Formats: sequence, structure tokens, C-alpha cells
Amino acid sequence: MDRRDVLRAAVVAGGALGGGLVGGFASAGPPTGADVAGDPAGARVPGSAAGLAPAFTVMTPETRVAARTDRRPVAGAVHDPVARATFVSWGGVNEDSYVQAYDHATGTWSARKKVLDGGGDSHNYPTLVQAADGHLLLFVGVHNQQLVLARSPQPHTVTGTWTVANIAPAASYPMPLRTTNGTLFVFYRETSQEVDPTAPTDTRPMLYVRSTDNGLTWRSSKDLTGHPYAIGSTTRADHLNEEYVGQLRYDPARNRVHLVWTKAGGGPTQNVHDYYHKDLHHATFDPASLRFRNAAGRDLGTQLTDTDQDGSCRVATTALVRPAGFKSPDYIQLTGWLDNGRPFLVWFTYDDAGLEHTMASVWTGSAWSTREVATGLRTREMERVGPDTWRVYATRLGQPDIHTFLLKAGRTWTAETTIAIPREVQRIDLVAGFRDPVRVLATGNSSAREVSVADGDIYTAGL
Repeated sequence: MDRRDVLRAAVVAGGALGGGLVGGFASAGPPTGADVAGDPAGARVPGSAAGLAPAFTVMTPETRVAARTDRRPVAGAVHDPVARATFVSWGGVNEDSYVQAYDHATGTWSARKKVLDGGGDSHNYPTLVQAADGHLLLFVGVHNQQLVLARSPQPHTVTGTWTVANIAPAASYPMPLRTTNGTLFVFYRETSQEVDPTAPTDTRPMLYVRSTDNGLTWRSSKDLTGHPYAIGSTTRADHLNEEYVGQLRYDPARNRVHLVWTKAGGGPTQNVHDYYHKDLHHATFDPASLRFRNAAGRDLGTQLTDTDQDGSCRVATTALVRPAGFKSPDYIQLTGWLDNGRPFLVWFTYDDAGLEHTMASVWTGSAWSTREVATGLRTREMERVGPDTWRVYATRLGQPDIHTFLLKAGRTWTAETTIAIPREVQRIDLVAGFRDPVRVLATGNSSAREVSVADGDIYTAGL
């Protein structure tokens, strides 16, 4: 048996949580608030006061259709309270983009609908948001080539022929969001060599585009700020000039976007794409002023340079190594905030045996405090379920099921429940503005790295 198949989570620093979590906490991004059927106060942790584990309901909209995907836990699905429907997106064979709708009135799923070709690349996964006018907007970063937008022909539905437009060059890893006033942003990573052939292959900064007319027209961060990139560097001696943002999450109450990322590149002796990962960083972005701030609230302007990243935004320093051949820290890192607005992060590294180590970092008001809270887990997504409590969704390599944990104040980690899933899951997305029973979207693992093979299932889970 493969050693990795027998890894087990070792929960550290556990402790009982107090009962009576405050309701009304939901996923990031409009619509704000959890529209939970039968619970007008919003989302709670069912059974928390009685010490009972919540009972999730699992649905399987599609079987044996999902390909390998590199999607980050950002904008996989959205609930539309007008249509009383939840719209989900996923990557099928050749990473083609599909959408489906769940009708909350009838409890039924629509047939899957293909929107875009995937080009045979696992990076070309879909992300999905809803504009303020009700139209659905699906974004794909055609790897290193174009940021592509597909727009539904009618609001509040996936039916019909979607219109397609290219809105930015040399793009990968789109991360869209909609603010409370309806402004749309899509953060993405630029492959600079596609724009400037003289740029090294491991120079890949973050940029964004903005729309104030429901996605009809867009302006780039270059035009808006005059800077060549929003987050990045070009001259590091260790060649770690690639930005791997694990997640961004929008805090609508404060109109603030939290971003977490690691640096990547070839290391001191080579220019090689994504050879090493190093360190963890965090910053917030103000959609109104287009300015970044660190956890202490220091105004860093409209661009984060290498000096800003290492001097003001670094959360943790990690070694320049590839333990057991893994990139460490991992590509997926999670970000959230406490009731007082202080940020916290959940992320994981690997050791020389390939074992995952889950870290929780929280801003204390004067410094970042990081502690290991578990091993053997791949943390995939999280949701706010109380003023200072978040539910973390995690998987174990080579195993079925989704495991949930409660993280309180960014420090206290407690095992919560196991969601029974028949086959292994590779990605989890919290539904924006979710309505149960479709709270999270889970993409099942495919049996091959090549996206010509698509035999993973599509699951949803809710309470």
C-alpha cells in the first residue's frame, strides 16, 4: 500500500467550543448573508449547543464527468435568490466549461450545459459570478493566453447561447468577485513572457481587470493605476518572481478583499517556472480606492512590490526546499477574518515524508502568530459560521469523504464531522450566498492527470 494512503489526521490543540454561535454568517461575495431555508437568522452550526455533529446532505448532479482541475477555491458557484436557483460550474473532459442549475423550488438539477472549450489544459477551469443585472459571467484563464469571459444571454438562467469575449492577455488563474455596489473585479496572473519575450519564464505577477457596467466593458489595473502589475516582482536574486494566490475572499461588511499567496520560481541558480514555493503573504485590497494594506492597516499604495511583500505582507518564512518532491507551501491557501476584522489564514506544507502539516496563522494586532493544528489533511475551503468561528473543509489524499473542522479565533482547532462522499474529492468551493442544501460544490478526483480522461463525480453538500 502507498504510504500516503495510510496518513491520518492528527488533531492538535483541540478544545470544546462554546454553544450558541451567532447566525447570519455566510460565504464571501454578493448576495451577502446565508439564505438558509427555514432559518431566517442565517447560517448556524446545527447541534453546536448540544454537542451534536451537523448532518450534511449530499447530492450528485453528475457522475464520471469531471477532469483533473487546477481551480482555486474562488467563485465556483453562486446562489440566485431571484431565480431561487443555485448555479454551479465545473471542468469536464478536456477541461471544457460546464454549468448547471439547481431549482430550490422543485429540488431538481438541470442538464449540464457546455459553455466553453477547455483546450485540453487543466488550468483552463471555469469560475462563475453573477452581475448585479442578473447575468451570469463565466471566466476562464486560457493558460498563459487570454482571460475569456462568457456571458449568459438572459439574466437568472444558464439557458441559451452565451456570448464570448477576450478581456485580458497572457492570463491564468482567474479570481472574480462582485462588490456590494455591483463593481466587478477579476484578479489573474500574467505570464510576462507572453507580453515581453525577454522576460524570464518565472516572472508572473498578479493583475486585475475592473468593470462598472455588469461586465460589458473592462479596464485593466495597468490602465487604472499606471503600474505594470498589482502584485509582483521582477528582479529577485532567487528568481521567485511568480505569485501563486491561493485564495481571495471578499468581506462585504468592510468592502475589503483578503488575498493570500506564496512566491514561486526557479531559485537562485535557474529561471524555471514553478520549481520552488516559498513563504506566505497576506494583504487586503480596497475596491473603492484600489489600494492595498497589510494586516496592521498600513497603506501600501496601488501596487505591492517585492519590498512591500517581504517587508510588510509576509506572514511566515518557509525553507527553499521541495520536500518529497512537493511544492511547499501548497498552491491552495485559505483566508478569512475575525469579528474584529483581523485576518487569519489556513495553509499547509509538506515534510520530507510527504506528510501534510496544516498551519493556522492569525494577526494578533501587532504580529502574525502561526501554529500547526493538524497533519495528514489537505485543506480545501472554509466558511464563516460564527463571529470568530469558521468551518474548514478538508480531504485526505487517496481517500473518499470530506472532513470538517471548526477553527475558533484562528487558533483553536476541533474536529466536527465527516461528510460521506463515495469517491475522492479534488476541489471544494463554497457557494456564494449559498442556500441549503447546496452549500458547497465538490469536484471529484479524476483517475488521470491528463484532462482527456474525465471520470470524476460532481457533488454538492449542505445542511
